[in-house]
Amino acid sequence: MVEALKKNPAWKGRKGPVVLVIMDGVGYGKYKEGDAVADSKMCHLDALTAKSPHTKLKAHGKAVGLPSDDDMGNSEVGHNAMGCGRVFNQGASLVSNAIETGAMFTGKAWKEVTGNLTGGAGSAGRAPTLHFIGLFSDGNVHSHLDHLKAMIKQAKKDGVKRVRVHTLFDGRDVGETSALEYIDPFEAFLKEQNTGDFDAKIGSGGGRMWITMDRYGADWSMVERGWKVHVHGEGRQFSSAREAVETYRKEIPGIIDQDLKEFVVAENGKPIGTIEDGDSVVDFNFRGDRALEITAAFEEDTFTRFDRGRRPEICYSGMMEYDGDLHVPKRYLVSPPSIDRTLGEYLAASGVRTLAISETQKYGHVTYFFNGNRTGKFDEKLETYVEIKSDVLPFEQRPWMKCAEIADQVIEAVGSGKYDFIRLNFPNGDMVGHTGIYQAVVCSMEAMDLQLGRIAKAVDEAGAVLVLTADHGNSDDMYEHDKKTGAVSLKADGTPRAKTSHSLNPVPCIVYDPDYRGEYQAEPKDSSLNEGLGISSIAATVINLLGLVPPADYDKPVLKR
Repeated sequence: MVEALKKNPAWKGRKGPVVLVIMDGVGYGKYKEGDAVADSKMCHLDALTAKSPHTKLKAHGKAVGLPSDDDMGNSEVGHNAMGCGRVFNQGASLVSNAIETGAMFTGKAWKEVTGNLTGGAGSAGRAPTLHFIGLFSDGNVHSHLDHLKAMIKQAKKDGVKRVRVHTLFDGRDVGETSALEYIDPFEAFLKEQNTGDFDAKIGSGGGRMWITMDRYGADWSMVERGWKVHVHGEGRQFSSAREAVETYRKEIPGIIDQDLKEFVVAENGKPIGTIEDGDSVVDFNFRGDRALEITAAFEEDTFTRFDRGRRPEICYSGMMEYDGDLHVPKRYLVSPPSIDRTLGEYLAASGVRTLAISETQKYGHVTYFFNGNRTGKFDEKLETYVEIKSDVLPFEQRPWMKCAEIADQVIEAVGSGKYDFIRLNFPNGDMVGHTGIYQAVVCSMEAMDLQLGRIAKAVDEAGAVLVLTADHGNSDDMYEHDKKTGAVSLKADGTPRAKTSHSLNPVPCIVYDPDYRGEYQAEPKDSSLNEGLGISSIAATVINLLGLVPPADYDKPVLKR
C-alpha cells in the first residue's frame, strides 16, 4: 500500500478534471513521404498545439525499458511507462539477460519442460516433442527469433530429441511481406542443428492476425484456428513453410504476412507437428496480451470458448508470466518486471476519482498495462473502467473504429463532475496503421481529430485540463525508407512499399489548460515544457495538474516552474 500524495500549496485548482488522451500510434514523422499524421487534416490537434505549451517525448528504446534505442516502442511498455512514472527493464531485456547469463536454463520451469521429454517414450510412434509457438520475427515487440534459437540449442544440449516450431508470421513489427526472409535462414539454422538423432522442424503456422494471437477476447475464432492447426494438425498441407507462403501469395494477391492463412507441414500426407500426450509446449512470446488466450486453451480445465476436441496432456510454459494477478500461465521461464507504486495506486490512495476508457483493442492498455500489469482496480469506489466493444472486422474497413463512441462517454464524464482524472486511448493510429493502407490511416486520423475537437470543447466548458500524448509512433511512418538515403522503397509496380510496424519517432505532449492560473510556464511553444524526456514523465505531469506532489523517484514532469 502507498501513502496519499501531498497537496501542492502553490496549485490554484481547476473546476474540471485532468483528461489524458493517449493517441495510440501517433508520432512526429522523420520523413515527409509516408507521414500519414502530417498528411491528414488535423485541424483540432494543430489548433491545440498552436495555443498550448508542447514538446516531444521519447517513446522507444531505453526510454521505455527496451534493450537499445534501435528497438521500437509498443503499446504495452508505453502504457507501463506512462502509468508507473519510471522506466523498468521490459520483456525483451529480461529474456535476453536470462539467456545470456544462463539463468533461464537453470530455472525450475525450463528443467520441467525439458525433463518431461527426456525420460518418456512419447506417443504416436515418435519421440516426445518440445513445441515452440510464437511470433516468428525479430521485431522484439512480442518475441525475438534469437530467443527461440537459443532455446533450441539448449534443448539439444539437454537431451531433447525432437522439436517442432509453430510459426506465427509477423508483418506488423517487421516488413509486411518479409516472412521468407525469416524462414530461409531459420531452416538453415535447423539443418545445422539436425545432427545425430536430433530432429527439429517447422510444423505449422499462419499469420498473426489470422490464427492464435487474438487478444482481449476480440475474436476467439483466431485461437480456435490456431488450436486446430498446432495441436491437431488440421489444415491445408504443404511440404514446407516456404511452399505455404509462396502458394498463398499467388492465390491471394496482395496478402501480407499477418493475414496468411493457416498451414500444416506434412510428410507422406501426415502432419509432422501435432501435439500429443507427453509433449512439452513453450509459448516463446514474452509479451502477454496476445499469448493469454492460447494459454487458456492449453491450461484451463473448464474452457467454453470453443470445442478443443482432444486436449493433450502436456507440460506447458510461457516465456513470461502473462498475468501477474491471475498467475497465468502456471509455469513460465522468466519473471516479468516487478512494477509497483503506479500512478493509479497513488491516485486511489489520494482519493482521486478516476475513469479509464477505451474500446476492446486498447481497453487492457488503459487498465491492466497502465496499472503496472495488474488486473482489477485499486479502489472499487473511486475507479470506473469502461470497455466499448470493438468491431470484429479488418480495421481498414472501419478506420474510425470506436473513437466517436469513446468521445461521447468522455464528454459526458468531463461535464458530470464525477471524476478528477480521466484517461482514454484512441486506438486508430496504431490498429489502422498496422494495416499498411495509407488512405485508411488518413481517414482514421481525421476521424480521431474530430473527436479531439469535441473533447476540447467539453474541457473549455468544464474548466478542465487536457493532456495529449501517445504511447509510440506508427501512423507517422507508413512507408519503408532506405536507411542510408531516406528514399522511399518502391515495389515492383512503382508504388511505395508499406510499413506496418511501429516507428522510432518521438510523440507529442501537449498541455491544454484553458483556465490556466500561472503555476507553470505556458507559452504556446515547445520550449515552455521540459525537453528530452520520455513518456514516463506523463505520470508526474498528471499528478502536478491534479495539484499534488509526485513521488520523489518518479521521472520529472514536463511542466516548467
